[in-house]
Amino acid sequence: MLNFNFKNQTEILFGQGQLSEVPARLPANAKVLFLYGGGSIKNNGIYDQVMRTLADADVVEFQGVEPNPEYETLMKAVHTARDNQVNFILAVGGGSVIDGAKFIAAAVNFEGNPWDILVAGASFDNPLPVGAVLTLPATGSESNGNSVVTRKETAQKRAFSSESVQPVFAVLDPEFTFSLPPRQVSNGVVDAFVHVIEQYLTYPVNAPLQDRFAEGILQTLVTEGPKALATPEDYDVRANVMWSATMALNGLIGKGVPQDWATHMIGHELTALYNLDHAVTLAIVLPSLMYVQRDQKKAKILQLGERVFGITSGDDATRIDLTIKAVQDFFECMQIQTRLSDHNVEKAGIDDIVANLERNGMTALGEHGDIDLARAREILTLAA
Repeated sequence: MLNFNFKNQTEILFGQGQLSEVPARLPANAKVLFLYGGGSIKNNGIYDQVMRTLADADVVEFQGVEPNPEYETLMKAVHTARDNQVNFILAVGGGSVIDGAKFIAAAVNFEGNPWDILVAGASFDNPLPVGAVLTLPATGSESNGNSVVTRKETAQKRAFSSESVQPVFAVLDPEFTFSLPPRQVSNGVVDAFVHVIEQYLTYPVNAPLQDRFAEGILQTLVTEGPKALATPEDYDVRANVMWSATMALNGLIGKGVPQDWATHMIGHELTALYNLDHAVTLAIVLPSLMYVQRDQKKAKILQLGERVFGITSGDDATRIDLTIKAVQDFFECMQIQTRLSDHNVEKAGIDDIVANLERNGMTALGEHGDIDLARAREILTLAA
């Protein structure tokens, strides 16, 4: 097991009615930037519940954070926060809204060009505190310091990470997910699944507890994900999916083990260039990446097949093939198609994707740093 430090500062408020705990966790004389997305929370009643919860605070609303939050939109929110001198950000939504809140929190008191936080790793001081009310379990953003932002004018999707913008609390009420459209349910489950894979499917370092944690999350998602599509108002199913997505990327299972993240880095370019849903890009890239990297990942692919999908028969090559197919079949079962051609991305577009990887410095990806541009092209060609 590798050395590690671990601290998770987010207080999780899990279950029915936990929104009522928010007022006690706001700063004195709270002036809150209430950040949300396209307005679905106004249709499902969550908006009204949040406004009642914030009745004793001074509230400034900002609506319109997109899926794959856009830099241009977030900078408008930064100016709103500055103009109104808010002292807290409450993000209500899924990972995109929460990611956006983290960027806003970092940028509000930043004196330079805020884009440098994302592309140059610029340090920042005095970020605003962030709280989250999760309505779409997927990214784990409610309990980590990661933020991914898209800039449309340059077709870039870039990220930063800092404990200083990690939410101080997160409300996880499974009932808030009952009204999610099937597409968002599918995306959330697949996103969480691949988050676990990125931290698990590398090479053994004698970390059996982390492996079992990861396998437990994967097994839960494989079992409960299809149920969430079939029975959308089953509280227990939604609770299991929600907690699995949080545990997938709150830092715990990745401690002491090597991590990959190549699927995400390649997938980000598909989103930046073709506006594909984040989870869709992961479902396209991962099976092909597993195939191309099958020798480097052999031990863990075999372990994944046996422990998560029950694949024990055949020689190693056969079991690896069956495991890759099981992962792809799971994505398809979650109603996400897994080929570039399924999403009208032609083979000719692979040149643009590889060029963007090079432009953004993504030339040595994976746990061994051996996914160069040529191997990325091989993965994408196999996924076509």
